[in-house]
Amino acid sequence: MIFTRNPELGKCKTRLAATIGDQAALEVYQLLLDHTVTITKSLSVTKEVYYSTKVGENDIWNPTTYNKRLQQGEDLGARMCSAFRNGFNAGYTNIIVIGSDMYDLNQLDIENAFKALKNHDYVIGPAEDGGYYLFGLKSLNSKVFQNKSWGTNTVLKDTLNDIQQTNIKLLEERNDVDYYEDIKDISVFQHLLSYQND
Repeated sequence: MIFTRNPELGKCKTRLAATIGDQAALEVYQLLLDHTVTITKSLSVTKEVYYSTKVGENDIWNPTTYNKRLQQGEDLGARMCSAFRNGFNAGYTNIIVIGSDMYDLNQLDIENAFKALKNHDYVIGPAEDGGYYLFGLKSLNSKVFQNKSWGTNTVLKDTLNDIQQTNIKLLEERNDVDYYEDIKDISVFQHLLSYQND
């Protein structure tokens, strides 16, 4: 499952936009979405895109490759819980969710996460900011999606507290893109960063 925000000016990557402006932030996010398509389209698993506000048509997510759904719930936790519940109710037994702002992620990372999930109850990709960029489950545990301050540096710690005494696979720590500092040294984004001086 891929959680994504609809790419709308002024509504995505707002923390990044505070530094480089709304238009550049939108273009950065569109690059990240393109990257997410590149690293997921060839995975030999069922793929679902969960949109934040409305299901997109004629966009980069090819409907023959990706099932398209709308996120349901008041906060990120409720939305992820609902998506996992849908997946398990549909009969899937190994489900992984990723975001769409990980330039640091590749197809092999996701394949390895699925392999790890076969022998572990949970697979988690810790993000440098204290959250996670990947979360995998074999069965629904709604507790892990409740009582979290989403978007803060306590999410990973609080999640791990919820699943003590279980078989957890922690992946390599990676950096998601939220701030200017997250992309200032990555060459593919350089042409967009000149906007801040305009």
